[in-house]
Amino acid sequence: MADTASRISILLIGALAGSTAWIAFTRNHAPIELYSSDAEPRPVVARGDLSLDEQTRVEIFQQVAPSVVHIRAAPTRLGENESTGTGFVWDANGYVVTNQHVVDGRQQVQVRFSGRREFPAQVVGVNIKEDIAVLKLLQPLSGLRPIPIGSSDDLRVGQSVFAIGNPFGLTRSLSAGIISALGRVIQSRGRSRIEGAIQTDAAINPGNSGGPLLDSAGLLIGMNTAIYSPSGTNAGIGFAIPADRINELVPDIIRGLTEERPVLGADYTPIDLNDGTQRPLITSIDPGSGASRAGLRAGDANTGDVILGIDGVTIQSVTDLLRFLKRKRIGDVVVVEVLRATSEGDERLKIRVRLSAPLRTR
Repeated sequence: MADTASRISILLIGALAGSTAWIAFTRNHAPIELYSSDAEPRPVVARGDLSLDEQTRVEIFQQVAPSVVHIRAAPTRLGENESTGTGFVWDANGYVVTNQHVVDGRQQVQVRFSGRREFPAQVVGVNIKEDIAVLKLLQPLSGLRPIPIGSSDDLRVGQSVFAIGNPFGLTRSLSAGIISALGRVIQSRGRSRIEGAIQTDAAINPGNSGGPLLDSAGLLIGMNTAIYSPSGTNAGIGFAIPADRINELVPDIIRGLTEERPVLGADYTPIDLNDGTQRPLITSIDPGSGASRAGLRAGDANTGDVILGIDGVTIQSVTDLLRFLKRKRIGDVVVVEVLRATSEGDERLKIRVRLSAPLRTR
């Protein structure tokens, strides 16, 4: 009880001291004027030219943004949510490319251009394994701006990239970053693996799916398709389907070709050899695949087989490999030339492999 009384006494003394100090201050100082009638806007300082990096970003956005669209796929079943994402104009005939998981089984969607102009479109076809869908506008439009296509074959880790999309419905948003890694293997919504994916730290969020990943020349080098994030939002790890793969598959979809393509049954990553060339290194092999039965080896640069050629055709990239396999059928036998590290040094081997169907994970 005595302690409580002491604390109250201390508080009262402190309050009294503060009041006394404030009275003394106001007696010795003039009152503060809160308002002034002569207030005017501050002079504006000219900022000068934009930096070269800023100019590049502005020019890329101005060049490519008219080619980027907002995709809305209405629900087809009771209780189903509307699916939204991004897409880009493929050509002047009204074809639009996006991710398969954006349309997700819906046949008719709405495509919104800049200026909030919205037009109906129909799904022409999809490649579920690669998470690619092609739409066709249901009415002819003039002034379409097809996206400029680049190559993903000569990309390098560390180079600048840009993404344009509609994250969380915020249309035509630009983000920038770098290529963080190449040759990633990710799982598509169709429960198949997408090989050779581009990893980037450019901000990619829900709604960016199907949007373009661009290089510093404003060329399409990939289509943003997935993120790695415990929270479901950007964590600095996004993935894009390589442009070379898109440029091969989209014409097939437009032509109505949907035949499944054969695979060796392995995953790859680019590796630089001592002779200055770049080749695909086998990093993993599917159990029961042609590559597994033939005895190809997976591993790192010191233990995995490096693919040099197939059937006498030089293979210098994953794209070269996929382009070659495009001409084959499931069940065909090919001769794969590999470089294999042994205890006695590097050895060139030719191994016969029967091509198999793509593995679908469960």
